Order: sequence, then structure tokens, then C-alpha cells
Amino acid sequence: MELRCLLTPGICLPLFFSFMMACTTPGDKAPAAKSLLKEPPPTPDWATNGVLYECNVRQFSEAGNLRAVTDALPRIKDLGVDILWLMPIHPIGVKNRKGTLGSPYSVRDYYAINPDYGNLEDMKNLVSTAHTLGLKVIMDWVPNHTAWDAVWMKKHPEYYTRYKGAFTVPLNERGEPIADWSDIVDLDYNNPALRKAMIEAMQYWINTCDIDGYRVDMSGLVPNDFWLELRPALDSIKPVFLLSEWQDEPNHFLSAFQANYGWKWKDVTKNIWAGKSSASALDTLLAELDSFYPTGYYQLYFTQNHDENTWAGTDADLYGMSADAFAVLAFTWQGIPMIYNGQEDHLVQQLGFFNHTPIRWKNYARTSFFQTLSALRHRNQALWSGNAGGKLEKISTGKDEQVYAFIREKAGERVLVVLNLSNELQNFSLEVPDKHLGPYADVFGQSTVQVGSTMHLSLKPWAYLILSNK
Repeated sequence: MELRCLLTPGICLPLFFSFMMACTTPGDKAPAAKSLLKEPPPTPDWATNGVLYECNVRQFSEAGNLRAVTDALPRIKDLGVDILWLMPIHPIGVKNRKGTLGSPYSVRDYYAINPDYGNLEDMKNLVSTAHTLGLKVIMDWVPNHTAWDAVWMKKHPEYYTRYKGAFTVPLNERGEPIADWSDIVDLDYNNPALRKAMIEAMQYWINTCDIDGYRVDMSGLVPNDFWLELRPALDSIKPVFLLSEWQDEPNHFLSAFQANYGWKWKDVTKNIWAGKSSASALDTLLAELDSFYPTGYYQLYFTQNHDENTWAGTDADLYGMSADAFAVLAFTWQGIPMIYNGQEDHLVQQLGFFNHTPIRWKNYARTSFFQTLSALRHRNQALWSGNAGGKLEKISTGKDEQVYAFIREKAGERVLVVLNLSNELQNFSLEVPDKHLGPYADVFGQSTVQVGSTMHLSLKPWAYLILSNK
């Protein structure tokens, strides 16, 4: 497996993806895990059918602080969101800083809050307000490296990796320096004292602010046996949700993580829009995922996040007319759907990474669209994640290169999804198994549809149909 990460921490662009190998150790930084859990850690009930929202604190508002996020929580909750992911909130390094304000992934102090964002009381108030609304909060955590002028670099230089006798930028999976990551310095997980300190820092935010978990940056560059140490230490405080920003290590599901990133899904869907792949590429992907990961795995699916938006383009740039169709797929496939801040407002900006370029909010035009998808995911168990939901069952259309149709069923609850993933009108027939016949509601319509064994349909380019029996 090879994964080249470019530009800066938090900007990971996979250029090659292999399902045949797993990266268990980043170079020779630390030994591989000696044991694993027999099954993935339990997932909190709120994540099973949850919808995740990524908040880029710096760019979320003109103020660019935690209070502005707190003020927006009722609106975010009204979208149907369950889990709020905050990008890193820590002070940012000055030494070797990139751009005007630096990368949020260049952490100077794990125990402090970026003064541009506010203070500890602001963070506590955000989390308590979110909890009152029924929202959970996960923090972005950067365990692989720190800023060059981090508190730990000054107080504990022994925590850091030496490469050819000197401190080094982060090392890739082969133990080689990543030159583009000049603003950060690598941590050494061969040092037991570092491991203890990192666990205590992660426990601090749970104890102090009552957060509900972490999205872990570049988790595959940290040895998997550290995550085995971490999981019980965090769960001893409260059961937490851990999201791995890594797709090439299936054993993350057997050490600490309940979910990981779906970069490959993002790449395949972009290629379908660009005409480089057909709809059947999704079948190939699903088969590869199912064979690569443990049963019941969760992946996070998205068409935009902070990396995609800043460095690749907006929904309009990357998906054009297919943006809504692939959002529908993200909400109905076997995983956790994510909304990136601004998508509910047809975000047409590429938000800066090293400076303050706030979202220009307008009228939140896609609110109803996301509310409908979120409500469906909440009420119909077929769409829940992992073993709690229904397994995806493909339905033949006779035009499977252009039309992607499937049904998911769990405990008698069913959702039938049909998407025209082409730029042409498609007339086709669905051959529906007898066990799935009956009345369904058109989720985006006002009608009841009687699903028979053969259904003749016509869908415009990039159009979709969602039918639910609940």
C-alpha cells in the first residue's frame, strides 16, 4: 500500500489505494500491534443512525470563533445533524508557519484553545449547548506531530522522533520524511512517556468539556498498538466515538475506531461524474470494501470536506449536476453521511487553509434537501450503519452501467434507491424480488408508490428516486 500525502497536515490526498495490503506500521517508527480486539468496539447508539457535520471553525463565520458556532447550533440541529465535528481548536505554531494564520493541524499546545477562537469557557458552553439540543461533539485530534514551537518540544524534546540524528518533519509509512510538511515535527511512539502524555491529553478534553469523541488526523501514521492502549483509557471516562482519518488499515476497527474515511468512495463518485467510470464501479468498490474490512464496518462518506473544498474544488467543480445524486448515495449507502459546513447553502467558495476566508452565507437553500435525507436515515432502520442497518442488495435495471439501483432492508423496514448516474435520459425496468413488493412512500414526492415485480421508470440525467416503506 502506498499513500502519498501532500501539502500540509490535514490535507491528505490518496494517490494510490490498495485493498490487498494494510499499513500496520509507519516505517520503523514503532512495532506493530501484538494483539487486537476480537470484534470492533461498540458504537454508541447515537452514531448508529447519526448524521455528521464538519465545522471549519475559522471559516464558519466572520468572527471565526467558537461563540459563532454555538450561536448556529440550533440551525445545525434543524438540518438533522447528530454529530458535530470541530476542526482543530488548539493554538497554532508560529515557527515555520504556512500562510498568514497557519494550519489548524500544526498544534502548539494540546491543552489550550486558539485565542482567535475563544477560551475554555467558550468551548464548555459550546458542548453543553450542543448536548442540550441533542447534538454530540467530536474534536479533531492531531496525534502524529506537533508544531515546531510546541509546548512539548520545549519541555519534552525526548517525545520527538530523530531522523539521522535530528528532529524531523513527519515520516511516511516507509519511514521517509514528508518534505511538504515543513511546519510540523514528528512524534516518537517508541517512547512510553509520549504515549502516556498523549492519552492524558485526550482524556483531558473528555473530563473537562464532556466531548463525545475524536476525529483522529493521520491515524495510520501512529502505530496501531497505541490505539489499543487508548481505547480503554477513554472509555473508562465515558463511551466515545472515534473516527479514523485513514482507509488502508482494517485493523483500526479492531483496536479503537468505530469508523474510518471513505476516500475511495469519494474518488469513485467523482470519476463517475467526470465520465471516467460507470455506475458499476460502485459494485466493484462495495465488494472490495466488504472483503477488506471486518463485518459491520462503518465508513464516512462525503462529497466535500476541508481538504476537498480547499484544494480540489466545490461541489459544483467536482460534481456539477450530480452533486445531489451523490449526496443521496452518501445518505443511503452502507456508512455514515457527512455534511461539510456550507453545503446546506450551495457553498461556491474554496475556503482558505492558512488564512481567514469566511463562508458567505446566503439563504441555506439546501436545508430542506438535507432535512429530508436526515429524517429518512433517522426513522428507517434499513439505512442505519454497520450491522444495525440493512445490507445493500443490488437490483437489476438492464442499464447497470448508467443506472444504480438497490434496496436495503432491516427488520421489515425497507428503502429502495434508484439513481441515474449518467448525463442522458434513461428509460429502464426494475426487477424487484417478491419479498420487497408492496406500498412505499416517495421520499421527495407526495405520492404512494406500489412496487411490483417489474417497474418501468424514466429518470432524467442525474435524477434519483427514493422509496421508503416507513
